[in-house]
Amino acid sequence: MPDELLATARAAYAAAPPVGDPAYRGYCAALARRLVADWPLIVAANADDVAEAERTGMPPTLVNRLRLTDAHRDRMVALTEQARREIEAVVTVEVPVTGAARTVHRVPRPLGVVLMVYEARPTVTVDGALLPVVVGNAVLLRGGRENAATNAALERTAHAALAEAGLPTGLVTVLDDPHRRLLRALLKRPDQVDVVIPRGSPALVDACRTSAIPLIASGGGVNHLYVHRSADLDLAARVTLDSKLPEPAGCTSVETVLVDSTVAEAYLEALARQLKETEATLTLRVGPGVDVPVAPGLRTEPLGPYDVGREFLEPVVALVGVDGPATALEHIRTHGSGHTEGVLARDPEVTDAFRRGVDAAMVVVNGSLRLHDGPTLGLGTEIAIATGRLHVRGPVTLAALVTYSYVTDAAGALRG
Repeated sequence: MPDELLATARAAYAAAPPVGDPAYRGYCAALARRLVADWPLIVAANADDVAEAERTGMPPTLVNRLRLTDAHRDRMVALTEQARREIEAVVTVEVPVTGAARTVHRVPRPLGVVLMVYEARPTVTVDGALLPVVVGNAVLLRGGRENAATNAALERTAHAALAEAGLPTGLVTVLDDPHRRLLRALLKRPDQVDVVIPRGSPALVDACRTSAIPLIASGGGVNHLYVHRSADLDLAARVTLDSKLPEPAGCTSVETVLVDSTVAEAYLEALARQLKETEATLTLRVGPGVDVPVAPGLRTEPLGPYDVGREFLEPVVALVGVDGPATALEHIRTHGSGHTEGVLARDPEVTDAFRRGVDAAMVVVNGSLRLHDGPTLGLGTEIAIATGRLHVRGPVTLAALVTYSYVTDAAGALRG
């Protein structure tokens, strides 16, 4: 089974036109049309997945990650147009280098066959079927079994769009792999799979790290906000809520707030006021010695031994009192995942020290952690947020989904 899948993907990759070919722009347009035309079928498949998830008792936050709405469709259609516009920036890579060989050009090349592994979020299936492909890669998509029906429908849509654009349909393959046997087999094939992109929990990323295949790691968002005593506490409260409530299970969601003990009470009062205005609910896991005001929507539970360094994936935040920046930085170094970290302070010495002291893909000063997003930052569409140190760190845009060859027009030059 792996041999057949890999042969199909590699044959499609070999048959695909070079980066920048008009067929890739045609695919973007065709995929947008097919998403709209096929939407009733996609939604029907998605309803089956959602019903099964609810039947098996999946938490509501994770069920919501499965569910597709018309707003998701509109965002996916917009993504195809944005990707179409961004292809040109990847193609335009002339490097004016001259030397013994006269002229050297840098030419973009696809990474090859990309294995993308992710959990139950069907919008990522469209990300994977679009972004690697428009720069010439073949992609194997292994999503969560919870959205198997939706992913199968989306694969049919992608295949129709590829055919319409004149591209090999084998450039997109959705893996039907409920027990991970196929995934384990593919991770043992560095001869055929060029790159692995895992998106999900630390356990998923760690499982993929056992492979000899190069990895663009994305996941493990154990993210912190540090509230310094000099912070604008109303802003700190707004940032906390924006960093958690819109996407409680998102990879840029805040999981732990570290607050200077001297302002903890005032910060919590500001948080209670802001939460009341949102009419939402937030649960704080609170350690000893911190008093939380009684307020609508604000729930408290004791901070358990396993709550520190944890992704809650729900509207839950751990609250830890600290005695200053040094303690906060040490906590982040011990428990952070290197994804997204934030500081709230009006003291420039504190923010400068935080920027220097934190090792993460992104550091946010006086703002929401959810700003860590390629389109939001103006960096372009992204397929993931990488937490590794090689090749790419932070938003994985189209430019990170290619490598380069150097071509020299030597005109008979010899090195001698």
